Amino acid sequence: MKMGSKTETEILKYSMSEDDPNSNIQYKEENDLAVKPRWGPSHAGAKELASQYTAGKRKQETVCLVISIGLFIYNFINLLWTFQLCNIYTMIISALLGIVTADFLSGLVHWGADTWGSVDLPVIGKSLLRPFREHHIDPTSITRHDFIETNGDNFAVVIPGLAYIAYGFMFRSNEEIQAQSSLYWYIFLLAVFISITNQCHKWSHTYFGLPRYITIFQDLHIILPRKHHRIHHVAPHETYFCITTGWLNYPLELIKFWPMLENIIERYTGCKPRDDDFKWAKKTE
Repeated sequence: MKMGSKTETEILKYSMSEDDPNSNIQYKEENDLAVKPRWGPSHAGAKELASQYTAGKRKQETVCLVISIGLFIYNFINLLWTFQLCNIYTMIISALLGIVTADFLSGLVHWGADTWGSVDLPVIGKSLLRPFREHHIDPTSITRHDFIETNGDNFAVVIPGLAYIAYGFMFRSNEEIQAQSSLYWYIFLLAVFISITNQCHKWSHTYFGLPRYITIFQDLHIILPRKHHRIHHVAPHETYFCITTGWLNYPLELIKFWPMLENIIERYTGCKPRDDDFKWAKKTE
């Protein structure tokens, strides 16, 4: 039976079983504990990458969360205060466009961070790319991250858009605000969906203890389903990158969107897709 672009046999053979209550530690050969772990928290690469999460990174995530939540509250109050019932359909359209845009952007960022660059790069290596490398070796590590570590970066990237809306409410007239209301609602709802993207991603790796309403949303494919996202975690992690809802994964797979981009970049730069990802996956000590 085929699930998206992968068969069930491929999924079972080339990805980690995430519903294993035994710490999700799997070895390269069955029943041979002398062999180094193939995936999971005991993998040498996963342990090294996890150790690179610093106190400085934690502070940055915390500060960004506080700023972002403050802007969310301020903007939401003002959007409600200036809301006119005649704009209800605009708000609904903005919500749908926001979901689709967030799903595509999640795929674009996910693909870029999975496929290119190195953990050794200055600035973005350890702060941005490191979690992606760790996640492929130990997919359920995200389920052990708290709210700040899971969502800090997503809340950080929406600050400019939220600040733009806040500036408008502070310094523009009511007439100007009404003229920009469609744009404000779109940016605001896009920011909401971007900020919850990694939480939806975390839930797609959580096989125990999820609230019933979350599993219903997953089953209805309102948010990223577990079986759907499992397709991405089939080595070498080359497809199904969108992780807000996953709605765009199949259409983008159908037109071979990601392979097309990779071929263009490889042709003109000589860089090999997922080269750094493979290096960490092969790490044994």
